[in-house]
Amino acid sequence: MKKISAALLGATGAVGQRYINMLDRHPYISLDVLMGGESAGKKYGEAVHWLFPDALPDRFAQAKVLKARPESAQGCDVVFSALPSEVAGEIELGFARAGYTLVSEASSHRMDPEVPLMIPEVNPDHLKLLETQKKKKGWKGAIATTPNCTVTGLAIVLKPLLDSFAAEKAIVTTMQALSGAGYPGVPSLAITENVLPYIKNEEEKVAREAKKILGTLKAGVVHENPIPMGLSCNRVQVIDGHTETLYAEFPGRVDPQEVARVLAGFRGKPQRLRLNTAPERPIIVRTENDRPQPRLDRMAGSVPGMSVTVGRLRNGIDDRSLQLTLLSHNTIRGAAGTAILTAELMEKEGFIG
Repeated sequence: MKKISAALLGATGAVGQRYINMLDRHPYISLDVLMGGESAGKKYGEAVHWLFPDALPDRFAQAKVLKARPESAQGCDVVFSALPSEVAGEIELGFARAGYTLVSEASSHRMDPEVPLMIPEVNPDHLKLLETQKKKKGWKGAIATTPNCTVTGLAIVLKPLLDSFAAEKAIVTTMQALSGAGYPGVPSLAITENVLPYIKNEEEKVAREAKKILGTLKAGVVHENPIPMGLSCNRVQVIDGHTETLYAEFPGRVDPQEVARVLAGFRGKPQRLRLNTAPERPIIVRTENDRPQPRLDRMAGSVPGMSVTVGRLRNGIDDRSLQLTLLSHNTIRGAAGTAILTAELMEKEGFIG
């Protein structure tokens, strides 16, 4: 396998650290350049407040953080962006115009019609937008994005429900982990012994992004999936792992056992290609009454943290409706992991290198 040289924007943030944690032993993606803003010029080990129990690998601790500009990434094949959305937009455009291929976590370009919003198991064909993007925008490089962390697990579960059972409506309540708010995140006196029933712009963002991801690409245009969605988003006292309840309606009778079989059997292109960061089972179905739970299930799967765990699968108010609970790790599957998997798919499809 050809080695891919990677750079990372926003290296000292919580999600940036997750990239370092996941790429440290990657067989062919080598994280060679770390970039930041205020941290530029410092050694990474001096600039970062390391959040993981495992020690920061020495090769990263001693690496100098470079300024977030295209010339800093010279020689790199791909640039990962874990920048905050409020600063990401123009910086990422500068890299794309300079000829770099970016995979971005930020929301700045997610809803651009020419920018793919990727979950590789769900919409691998949307990578074709990169060709449309270069032609229409005149960039030498390209931008692919990954979704809001709350969307990822939900869209993975909705994909087989739409394809196999023609789901017609989705009502979702989320219980979102603290790490989804970044570091230092939510003030302790706001969340301790409490649930926060509002996350700014989250409900609108989740519905909008899910419909694009689940949409159909035709003649270089993504036609969004029209499924009506209702969202209620809450912040809870869990460090990692977004839990969501899904109520879905269908045009005909649905058997929970058949749905469980379809969900457990769901596979995507990353599994067929045996990509490094692709879990063997994207969806793990549990039959216990009290699963999934964040502490027990957020690291589930052959690639820890990359599988979505589903449980409490049952009919809703009638036999044409379904209720379930799903759990996904918000900084692995919902952030760095999906971006790394997207880069792996891009390399396999010839969009990198």
